[in-house]
Amino acid sequence: MSNHKNVNALTAGGVLVSLGIVFGDIGTSPLYTLKAIFKSVFESGQSINPDVVLGALSCIIWTLTLQTTIKYVIITLRADNRGEGGIFSLFSLVRKKAKWLVIPAIIGGAALLADGMITPSITVTSAIEGLKLKFPTVPVLPIVIGIIALLFIIQQFGTNLVGKLFGPIMFLWFATLGVAGIMHVTDDPSVFKALNPYYAIHLLVTNPAALVILGGVFLCTTGAEALYSDLGHCGKKNIRISWIFVKLMLILNYLGQGAWVLSHPNYNPLNPLENPFFQLVPQDMVIYLVILATTAAVIASQAMISGSFTLISEAVRLNLWPKVRINYPSVQKGQLYVPSINWLLMIGCILIVLYFRRSDDMEGAYGLAINLTFLMTTVLVAVYMLRKKFPKYLIIIFVVVYAVIELAFLVGNMSKFIHGGWVTLLISCGLLSVMWTWYSSRKIKNRFVKYVEIEDYYSILNELSNDESVPKYSSQLVYLTSANFKTEIESKIIYSIIQKEPKRADVYWLVHVDVMDEPYTMDYKVEFLIPGKLIRIDFKLGFRIEQRVNLLYRKVVEELVKNGEVDITSQYTSLNKHKITGDFRFVLLEKHLSKFTNLSFYERSIMDYYFVLKRLSLSEVTSFGLDSSYVEVEKVPLIFVTPDDIELNRLAV
Repeated sequence: MSNHKNVNALTAGGVLVSLGIVFGDIGTSPLYTLKAIFKSVFESGQSINPDVVLGALSCIIWTLTLQTTIKYVIITLRADNRGEGGIFSLFSLVRKKAKWLVIPAIIGGAALLADGMITPSITVTSAIEGLKLKFPTVPVLPIVIGIIALLFIIQQFGTNLVGKLFGPIMFLWFATLGVAGIMHVTDDPSVFKALNPYYAIHLLVTNPAALVILGGVFLCTTGAEALYSDLGHCGKKNIRISWIFVKLMLILNYLGQGAWVLSHPNYNPLNPLENPFFQLVPQDMVIYLVILATTAAVIASQAMISGSFTLISEAVRLNLWPKVRINYPSVQKGQLYVPSINWLLMIGCILIVLYFRRSDDMEGAYGLAINLTFLMTTVLVAVYMLRKKFPKYLIIIFVVVYAVIELAFLVGNMSKFIHGGWVTLLISCGLLSVMWTWYSSRKIKNRFVKYVEIEDYYSILNELSNDESVPKYSSQLVYLTSANFKTEIESKIIYSIIQKEPKRADVYWLVHVDVMDEPYTMDYKVEFLIPGKLIRIDFKLGFRIEQRVNLLYRKVVEELVKNGEVDITSQYTSLNKHKITGDFRFVLLEKHLSKFTNLSFYERSIMDYYFVLKRLSLSEVTSFGLDSSYVEVEKVPLIFVTPDDIELNRLAV
């Protein structure tokens, strides 16, 4: 926990680390943003005149100010969950305010994951295309696919070592952006007029292609959500201070590109060899800029991939995603690796590169999905502000301003739908269907869970434990329970112990895991329901804590034995005299859908999809970290059909 407190301290090292982790995505946007805007203007039949250039630059500068600086760096970073950020951390802070808040959370999460497929594709392709300035015949696609494949392959080994280089490299990248821009602003100093928001408003009001232009402008701020997601790695103070430097360098670079375009009236945005970004350096320096741009693109992609892993691990803990294998490849706190998501992202990235082939065409797919995440974050932040009792007028201003801005961007981005935007929306919908199904199926299952008063069974359990006519099932018998109160227990557990196959044990244990809204909580409490016979353990685990029930349970039992609160010595005469520990057995109750289950068409569809996902996901034995040799899995129907549910007419003989 102390590591996370230290992260929030403002240090030179923290600022450098935040440059490497937080700003990769937004830092590589100068590679393609202005090029995309000018291309859309040119394709609408207009020339690239000073009004367009100054208007586009002004739109970019004020988008970085209103969207990235004010909304994310100043306001949203305040919504930290014990030092952690990201849309699911934010959802954890506000989810108790209203049940419907799960909808913006999963829409935003799904869109952010879809964005994780397009970010590496467009940034790496844009960087490698710069090689064509020096080597016109160079095959771009094989190089891009090779870099992307290598990037995903190394994830399983951890990025702790190379991660230490990210900060200095990104500092060099941003410094290069600023210097390259400064070298060209003198080409046409009138670009500084773009600092006046009048030029942005004038362009959007008078230009017939305003909405298409907005779709291009949005590319300059797509990394803002990743900035918030990485709050836990760097701390808000370090992010805020480093953003001052980053924003200055970005604006200088955009101004330099604008000045170059103004000083080259014959500029053709459709010519891939005339990307204003690569025109900022002398021809003999292009190769070095391409190498640096490619490295920055890889770092941006790495941040997006790591963010996707964190997002999925949180979704699993919050029951918004099927249980998947999560590995910890290094000792670095918070570094994790999710194999299924890694390979899914890699395949998605490679297919996107093969489908679009050029970064120009990828621009159409980029931005539409992440725009939805921005809108959903606005909703959740507004609820957070309500929870924190911000003045009502501030909340209304926040919602109105950002709803207008982001809906305008959404309308602009919708123009990209037929040009590739449908690809990321399709991916988002696929991911959203998984999240919604996993969440909804849990609600359907919970509706059919029947609880009984556990006190009614105290005497039976006590007698069964001492009944030597029943073969002993296990010395220590453990059930996982979803009952939130110690006075209740699922009827299925009682059925399993008493009726299905009477299970005699020396001690019955009930283990309950409660996922807390804080990220790193690790608390537990023990209740002795029947002294020495029935014990309940409640774990309160943060949404970023791995639920290794086997290890956690054994740790608690060791503590109880050490304190003399329980005796787990085997009660078998031959073993007891040698003080040998008794055997443990976990019983997991696995639900299945009976053909007699009475569900609506929608609910049955959800449950059918759920069971498909369940077959593809980790078993509960593995996901809870249980040793399969100590686990018994019993299948039980989701709904018990009793004779009371059936009406029969007896015919007279």
